[in-house]
Amino acid sequence: MLEYIIGCKWSIRILTLIRQGVDRPGAITRSIDGLTTKVQSDCLNKMVSFGILERIAYGEIPPRVEYKLTDLGQRFVAILDAVADLQQEIEAVSQQHNTSVRAD
Repeated sequence: MLEYIIGCKWSIRILTLIRQGVDRPGAITRSIDGLTTKVQSDCLNKMVSFGILERIAYGEIPPRVEYKLTDLGQRFVAILDAVADLQQEIEAVSQQHNTSVRAD
């Protein structure tokens, strides 16, 4: 699961949008340049099958579908947040190191 989600260039962007309240497929597609509806659908379905997202279908005309993070999904994005924080720390240390090397 982790390999699929991290390896897919769209998954983290989609999860970020869903966390921000962009939970309908059409709105997600419009928010990410280059994302096709087929790839988005595959990605969303895969995350639903992993238990990261919940698909909510409303019996309306026209049909309406929304995606929400599950409890597991909330925990998963917290891990992604920790990885992003670590990346920022690494970049800050690298910049400090490069600055001190140039000063020498």
